[in-house]
Amino acid sequence: MKRFYIIGFMVLMALDTLAQLSFKMAGESALPLEFSPAWLVRVFGQPWIYGAFVGYIGAFFTWMSLLKHAPIGPAFAASHLEIISVLALSYWLFNEPIGWPQIIGCLFIVAGIMCLAVSETPEAAEQTS
Repeated sequence: MKRFYIIGFMVLMALDTLAQLSFKMAGESALPLEFSPAWLVRVFGQPWIYGAFVGYIGAFFTWMSLLKHAPIGPAFAASHLEIISVLALSYWLFNEPIGWPQIIGCLFIVAGIMCLAVSETPEAAEQTS
């Protein structure tokens, strides 16, 4: 079951990251922002917008599958790992700066997931015995 969680959350993180980065690419390709049919044509003419749809739909079904089995506390916290992956890939792909506030925020996310996972372990052991 542990392998299921690890693989599941890695897939969820990859799909959420795909969606976020695809929206960024589609948005940059569709500039300037305006409310017009020409803008809609530019948005939906970009392949990135379809990557965003695939990412969100895939993430939704992955999340629903994980919720059947995973404890909700750690699962919800772990579902935010894409913040870290999007931050790292944005630095690499878009040359966006990463400062100490972002690094500390990432550390808090990981620490929160670890705290929730550790606190769920004794409760899960009590329920199965």
